[in-house]
Amino acid sequence: MVIAERKECVAMLLAGGRGSRLKSLTEQIAKPAVTFGGKYKIIDFPLTNCVRSGIDTVGVMTQYQPLLLHDYIGKGQHWDLDLLHGGVSILPPHSKPGSTAWYSGTANAVYQNQNFIDTFAPEYVLILAGDHVYKMDYGIMLEYHKSVNADCTIAVIEVPIKDAHRFGIMNTDENDVITKFEEKPEEPKNNLASMGIYIFNWRELREYLYEDEKNPESTHDFGKDLIPAMLRDDKRMFAYRFNGYWKDVGTEESLWQANMDLLDDLHLGFEDWHILSRTAGRPPHYIAPTGSIKNTLITEGCEIYGSVENSILSVGVIVEEGAIVRDSVIMDNVRICKSAVVDYSILDENTVVAEGAQAGESRTDGGSLNVYPRHTIIEANKFMRRKDK
Repeated sequence: MVIAERKECVAMLLAGGRGSRLKSLTEQIAKPAVTFGGKYKIIDFPLTNCVRSGIDTVGVMTQYQPLLLHDYIGKGQHWDLDLLHGGVSILPPHSKPGSTAWYSGTANAVYQNQNFIDTFAPEYVLILAGDHVYKMDYGIMLEYHKSVNADCTIAVIEVPIKDAHRFGIMNTDENDVITKFEEKPEEPKNNLASMGIYIFNWRELREYLYEDEKNPESTHDFGKDLIPAMLRDDKRMFAYRFNGYWKDVGTEESLWQANMDLLDDLHLGFEDWHILSRTAGRPPHYIAPTGSIKNTLITEGCEIYGSVENSILSVGVIVEEGAIVRDSVIMDNVRICKSAVVDYSILDENTVVAEGAQAGESRTDGGSLNVYPRHTIIEANKFMRRKDK
């Protein structure tokens, strides 16, 4: 095999999941392409992290509704990823005779793209997920991986015990050696959760990918199959503890909450870690509690003539006279007409709230989060709730 340019570490970004927990928000687009924080897409965060960490070769494995995501990533130039030295490569499932042309699991996705990895002959492979919001220097994690002579290092963070069942949960000894790993346990024993960020020695990982692919009982998943197999073989597996902001935005409520977190900390600790994005214009600016716009992030191109409080407004949003927006995330090109009310909701792109209409329910009165798909028209004199509730 011809080696393009030898790399110490290649990143493989898993961006092909359906994102079913985001329901209507991912009916037409891949989860990493969902808007966040006014002007960003979720995938901006791991791509920016790669750039800031000195990792310039990234394979993005796509599958479900990939077209908008492919178009958004382009050739990676918006993230300063230089094509002459690796850059961003889009890696859809391989199409072979008799194949369904779908990745059958996270480990299978990497298995199918081992030739891409071998092109750069790396010593290490960094596995990333495309549905998390966080700032992280993967270079520091890689140095830790090397210093403890690990076969696999897993980034971990403490989560509330009530949420632990949503994650891969680890037990470790006093040296952070992983002694047990449970993928989404019904009754978690602790709250040390996998962040879905792994560093492997490539030679070691390649062998396990081969063995996993031959196993008819395997689901070909890192958390369910490959990592437990390495633990059974007593491989050197370490937890890398992360203490910064990190949010899995794979559910509607967590996506809404991560947007609201921006109102408490505009940069989420990213002041010296400018998030790169394809979207033109400056980042959203914060408006403090004054006048008719209170505690709100507003993106360039918005027109606001009504009242907005505790909300995030994306590019091209129009709030007409007498309209009220509270506790909501409003995505691109939404129009909220005169005297309309939007409460505790996520409005996806190109939605129209008609004059006098109401979307959502007051959070302070015990209402639940409502989410409206893109291109929805919310009519007047008709209280709208999401159809799948």
